[in-house]
Amino acid sequence: MKKTFEFLKRFLIVIILFSLFVFISALSYVNAVSEDISNSVFRLHVIANSDSDEDQSLKYKVRDKVLEYMNEIAKDCTSKEEVINLAYEYQDEFKQIAENVIKENGYDYDVNIKIGNFEFPTKYYGDISLPAGYYDALRIEIGKAEGQNWWCVMFPPLCFVDVTSGVVPDESKQIMQDNLGDEEYKLISDNESSDIKFKFSIVEFFKNINFAKN
Repeated sequence: MKKTFEFLKRFLIVIILFSLFVFISALSYVNAVSEDISNSVFRLHVIANSDSDEDQSLKYKVRDKVLEYMNEIAKDCTSKEEVINLAYEYQDEFKQIAENVIKENGYDYDVNIKIGNFEFPTKYYGDISLPAGYYDALRIEIGKAEGQNWWCVMFPPLCFVDVTSGVVPDESKQIMQDNLGDEEYKLISDNESSDIKFKFSIVEFFKNINFAKN
């Protein structure tokens, strides 16, 4: 009886240590790939004044004009840093563009422009999937900013992806691949491999736990 108890005790200790090792390894993996992905991406975040149909429609009109301008000034950018520098340099212009659209549509909402590190949920852009996490972004807040959000990726350029087609242009994928490690690129672009899907699920699991704490 005593030997059986000692065996079970040791077995339990081994299980606990193994589980702890697996947990720490998974957490290290999640932190490493998440940091690499977030460090390679710059996003756009537009928040409507409210969830009314009118305010949501206005949000998209602001988005379209901002993207049109951003695409013009950033068309030759090859790195996230270049795009961020442009965002800082032209943030007054972004604000002016948004204010003009709002006024042209008969509203007088204020516009608040922020460039920083913000929380994002999991988002799908065609056949590219970005896990939940904190990303550098240009945020445009319209009025009270109490409405639904709209997100896209300004670098690599995914804002113009037709999500209904489910395909990201090869040029955008190449830029993203050039700015990510092989493991990280597979994680966000491989929608077929069960191994990659499992790893993506692990990242999502730990990120959701983190967000729940916050």
